[in-house]
Amino acid sequence: MNRSTLGTILILLAGAAWIWLSKAPPGSMLAEIPAPQTGFMAPDFTLESSTGETITLSDLRGRPVLVNLWASWCPPCRAEMPAMLRVYQDYKAQGFTLLAVNAANQDSSTAALDFAQELGLDFPILFDSQGSVAQQYQISALPTSFFIDAHGIIREVVVGGPMSEALLRIRIQQLIEETHIESP
Repeated sequence: MNRSTLGTILILLAGAAWIWLSKAPPGSMLAEIPAPQTGFMAPDFTLESSTGETITLSDLRGRPVLVNLWASWCPPCRAEMPAMLRVYQDYKAQGFTLLAVNAANQDSSTAALDFAQELGLDFPILFDSQGSVAQQYQISALPTSFFIDAHGIIREVVVGGPMSEALLRIRIQQLIEETHIESP
């Protein structure tokens, strides 16, 4: 074995040892960094609602959640809200929660509240005034919706819209059925 081959092997072994020694231990914060995609834990956030209530996503574990990022100036966002309202009203008694996260850093809170009042939206309207949730969830278009199961895992991401009422009902029913199957 020549000297350059031996040097390459030693560098590869040192690199492998470094990777093994520097890995995050199971259960550490680094091992649980959420990824905003299907199959990963939904990134946690805390926002204030239009009623002044502080809502934290992780506090809703145990129930299916739809997180919808929207703005009042967005035509597809406006178009899908009536269907979301009907679905929310039909399934909230079964534990379903809808969090409408307004992209308040790109929208007027007055316009968002006027729109919510016009439609009679009775689900939580949250304000992402700093754009932190949009950044965490790597939002590239509005609306973007995240269907999250009772364990906090993102089950589906829908970018763009408007979503049909049928799609909403199918996805939410699946999440509710899974929640009831797992409950004792």
